[in-house]
Amino acid sequence: MRLIELTARALSRAEDETRIMTESWQAQTLARAIGGRLTAHGPPGLRGETLPWSEAAAGGDDGAPPGPPGVPEGVRAARLTTVTDPSAALEALERLLDQVAAALVAVASSAQEGTAYGQCMEMVDATDELRDRVLDLRRTLRGPTAGEEAGPPPGSRAGQS
Repeated sequence: MRLIELTARALSRAEDETRIMTESWQAQTLARAIGGRLTAHGPPGLRGETLPWSEAAAGGDDGAPPGPPGVPEGVRAARLTTVTDPSAALEALERLLDQVAAALVAVASSAQEGTAYGQCMEMVDATDELRDRVLDLRRTLRGPTAGEEAGPPPGSRAGQS
């Protein structure tokens, strides 16, 4: 939680395009690290759900642009050691990714050149994908809610005759 809060504060203090993009990248990297940590050490129900996260954490391509060169304070996600409360962490991560998307859209709409706009939109897409993954993990962690059946996902062949 501390790393999520630290990243949210840094993003809120970022005043220029470069810093906002750097902090957005930090948030995306942290999201991947948390997903990877849940894969390895989270509740059993999340482990299978987080497989794409572990691939991303291992350097797989999930559509995110490469990080900014020379991040002065280093990669915050490298300091992640454990996720003690997956539910709270995922909720905070969802809020952080919402803030990231809003900040990136603001930068994109004021971009003076097409390259900066394109980079921002790529990062918005990557942030949206990460947020979708976080929402999926939160749903999995909560389990089926009233009106939902536990069982095969819609459209699967299980149970069809």
